[in-house]
Amino acid sequence: MTGGHGLPRTAPLATVSVPDAIAAQFRLLECVAAHFEGQELFAPDVGVLPELGRPRSTAQAEAVLADFFGAEDAALVQGAGTGAIRAALTAVLSDGEPLLIHRAPVYRTTGVTLRGLGARPAEADFNSAAELRAALASGRFRWAYVQHARQRLADSYDLGEVLAACRAAGVRTVVDDNYAVLRAPACGVQLGAEASCFSLFKLHGPEGVGAVVGTRDVIARVRADNYSGGGQVQGPQALDALRALTHVPVLWAVQSAVVTEVAERLSAGEVAGVAEVRIANVQDRCVLVRLRAPVARQLPAVAARFGAAPYPVGSASRYEIAPLFYRMSSSALADAPGLADHTVRINPMRAGADLVVTILRRALDALGATDVDTPDGPAGPRGGDGTGATGATRTGEATGAGAGFDGPSAALDEGEA
Repeated sequence: MTGGHGLPRTAPLATVSVPDAIAAQFRLLECVAAHFEGQELFAPDVGVLPELGRPRSTAQAEAVLADFFGAEDAALVQGAGTGAIRAALTAVLSDGEPLLIHRAPVYRTTGVTLRGLGARPAEADFNSAAELRAALASGRFRWAYVQHARQRLADSYDLGEVLAACRAAGVRTVVDDNYAVLRAPACGVQLGAEASCFSLFKLHGPEGVGAVVGTRDVIARVRADNYSGGGQVQGPQALDALRALTHVPVLWAVQSAVVTEVAERLSAGEVAGVAEVRIANVQDRCVLVRLRAPVARQLPAVAARFGAAPYPVGSASRYEIAPLFYRMSSSALADAPGLADHTVRINPMRAGADLVVTILRRALDALGATDVDTPDGPAGPRGGDGTGATGATRTGEATGAGAGFDGPSAALDEGEA
């Protein structure tokens, strides 16, 4: 096997079809119409209204989010996804309290939050129903923290099943829904979590805006903690985020379809020098490509010469339109260090499959990496079981477990911004 390290089987999160995404867009606008009069969409306010503790436009945007996700309440916060997670965990945890988490590398900025809160994370393998049940039965935990997108390359747990097990044990849950909300058919709060946390910057909104959507008691505490005027998401920011959100469901459904097409074409041998392909949720849904030649570290810079983005800004922010060719993250490599020289991740962003395939071919040609004989045999991809790529299915199908990069590599870790 090239480099001695093949890609593990993955189980990507289920996706949303284009027709379902269109329906979600229309439903979001119905929620907007229920909470805004037409002229209010053009006249956002600022400040801290005494009766609301925040701008009226912000409160209306929060009501839209709560309505759309079927939650009791929602709060907009500063700090994007990291700020949302921090606000939710601060609201629910006591100093030194044990918190149940998945046994995997913790997303870097989340680790900072846990350390700052003085939380005592206790790990269980959420891929094992028996181990999860045993941890929950210990009676040690009031709260569990679950990341929706994958943390480890071979993660396979179903979020709904994890949340149901927690709920049955009387353990409440906070879910990191970054990279999954509006991409997967349902987010944490829709599956029974007490709070879903996500970045609106990752949903094409303005820099720094995050959301906590959940139960009334959790959101009330988030608001009480964020009483300062300087910490509020002002009305113009809230409306900017809401406007951007209306475009996102269809954009992500199209992107998911392109990911599938790219994986299928690379699996069929369209680009020489490709050894193995997987679809995975490694942050966003993307294609993992194991190369025959050990050029993964050099590929992003060379692909950029042909129009690719060589590094992320917010990993699905409004700034990212070109396909992203990027290396494995530091946390993913901590779990599978042998993949560093041979594996890249490719996210089409707004591009079609033709451009993605063309850039990869040209970059590998420029690196002299298209005619490489290895123990895999002649040039041409194969899956981890020798039968071709896994995970490439029709848009809308659940396809197993995703690889969970919990952030880009150390030099350019954009965190959850």
